[in-house]
Amino acid sequence: MRFEDAQLVFRCLEGDADAYGELVERYQGAVYATAYYYAGRYGAAEDIAQEAFLNAYRTLPRLKDPERFGPWLKTMTCRTAANWLRRHHKRIRNETPLPFRRTVSIEDAREGPRGNLERSERYERVQLAIDSLSERYRLPVVLRYLQELSYAEISEFTGESVDEIRGILHRAGRQLRELLADLDEREGEGKWHRARK
Repeated sequence: MRFEDAQLVFRCLEGDADAYGELVERYQGAVYATAYYYAGRYGAAEDIAQEAFLNAYRTLPRLKDPERFGPWLKTMTCRTAANWLRRHHKRIRNETPLPFRRTVSIEDAREGPRGNLERSERYERVQLAIDSLSERYRLPVVLRYLQELSYAEISEFTGESVDEIRGILHRAGRQLRELLADLDEREGEGKWHRARK
């Protein structure tokens, strides 16, 4: 049986640690993606996510509307990330970010080093395009396409309706296609198109 956020919050306030564990499990992907969005580093994102959940647990009794736990947690995560980055800015500045983690498929291995280099360059262009989106569009894009959350999960976390999320992602997709087309024209490459199965 899946409990609503408000029911889990009430159970937490009554001392049920397992209820908070369910909330953590439900929102860990979104919190981690938000932390990574701010920090840009895997280790830092893990630290921020853990601190955000701890801060949320400590301040849970001050939550006025348990129905809006997701948006409240998002705000808590953003604040935690900002504070964490202020405290650790020197460490972050001197730290080299790890490359994007992804699995290597058989097709990747067949393409050889040149194909891998082209794919890495394409990934960097997409990351630059995502980074250039406004904040209103960037976080939903990260949550949907990098963390692979559903529209409903993004809606629960951000407090926007599912239709608003759909519209935001549609407009963000259009902007990304335009940005990537501009980058390709500058670099003399062909147009971006939808992948076909």
